[in-house]
Amino acid sequence: MRILFVASESDPFIKTGGLGDVIGALPVALKNLSNDVRVIIPNYRDIKDEIKVKLKYIDNFMVKVGWRNQYCGIFEYDYEGVKFYLLDNEYYFKRSGLYGYYDDGEKFAFFSRAVLEFLKHIEWTPDILHCNDWQAAMVPVLHKLEYIKEEKFKDIKTVLSIHNLFFKGMFSPQMLSELFGYDYEVFNNGSLEHNGAISFLKGGINYSDKILTVSKSYSDEIKTPEYGEGLDGLLRYREYLLEGIVNGIDYKEYNPITDKYIDFNYSLETIDNKQSNKEVLQEKLNLTINKDIPMIGLVSRLTHQKGCDLIVKILDELLKEDVQVVILGTGDYIYEESFKSFSNKFKNKISVNITFSNELAHKIYAASDMFLMPSLFEPCGLGQLIALRYGSIPIVRETGGLKDTIIPYNEYDESGNGFSFRNYSSDELLMITRYALNIFKDKNRWNKIIKSAMETDSSWEKSAKEYMRIYKNL
Repeated sequence: MRILFVASESDPFIKTGGLGDVIGALPVALKNLSNDVRVIIPNYRDIKDEIKVKLKYIDNFMVKVGWRNQYCGIFEYDYEGVKFYLLDNEYYFKRSGLYGYYDDGEKFAFFSRAVLEFLKHIEWTPDILHCNDWQAAMVPVLHKLEYIKEEKFKDIKTVLSIHNLFFKGMFSPQMLSELFGYDYEVFNNGSLEHNGAISFLKGGINYSDKILTVSKSYSDEIKTPEYGEGLDGLLRYREYLLEGIVNGIDYKEYNPITDKYIDFNYSLETIDNKQSNKEVLQEKLNLTINKDIPMIGLVSRLTHQKGCDLIVKILDELLKEDVQVVILGTGDYIYEESFKSFSNKFKNKISVNITFSNELAHKIYAASDMFLMPSLFEPCGLGQLIALRYGSIPIVRETGGLKDTIIPYNEYDESGNGFSFRNYSSDELLMITRYALNIFKDKNRWNKIIKSAMETDSSWEKSAKEYMRIYKNL
């Protein structure tokens, strides 16, 4: 099967979060299932220099953006057997960062049409055009309204993956004529209109042949007013096209047996080395060096969505226990400063690292006994999957992908790979954390949970087979 992924970012080129991780890994997993998989992203200025110098120029063409004609170059790069195309335009992409500019709507209007025009310049036609988030959501709209009339495009099926419904791509209705050359019919009939603006994502939801999210529970949650961001009615109407598949993680990058960032590699057979990693990290972070003290890790954006308000509320009580907490991340000023204040109050018990460090993140996964993820909402979540891989037992709120991937520990049959709580409540978070700390004291029980966690299949191979089932049914 021929599959073309369309996205605004991808590892290892450039990424800001989970979308980039998915686009870097899922196409490779699908390629390994004997598919012809390709990816198309913008050629940003800040793409890694070691990749930039190896890009191969293919062709160029002009793209209509309303009344404008804009240049678009095509560059090519092979990554792990997957062909990546990078669309080049210095006016839109030669700037720092990926998002947050006044002309984001115009930039991704250009990108969306450029993707379809690009297909006219290569001797290859995908069976599936798999678009991701609002930045690529206008591709299915353009396909259905215009391009499907052409022979090359008539049999292509479009898929839209929603990685986070919060970001809807909202812009002025005038953009329909200014950027796409359309009249107001698709605005007036509600296809793209949302709260008086146009929403690229709503358009994609209306015009795609299949709608996916990054977990089963999230696909159910977004059909409710609580999580639907005002689009729940539409998603209920089109629920026959809506499905959720949990993301995987890169098993080569996140592997405690071979991880180059950690001090002692380990597996289930050498699990004692995990405690050695803890002692090294304790010394590095000026915590009390004692392998028997349970360590709770947090690697996250420090925001309300990630449950930081709940964590702030319980830390005073939690740190009175025989426990250590290690925090890594950046985010909202109020949470950064709150966590710093706890590090002054509880010296040798909490380490707060307001920074981004991939190396330290790996060390925390390898050293911590538990991993905190009490999110308000979480479409999929990668932190809990990585924690499972490293035998750091997740403590999560039952939402989205967290609910789908963490099986609550059952003390009666000793099943489960983590701990969870239902309501968005600091009392429930404190209660389940104390429960986990109590179970930690029983090493036989705890080691069974570690075994269950590390044997959990969170590979992309598993997820890729689910995607293939969906593609074949279109």
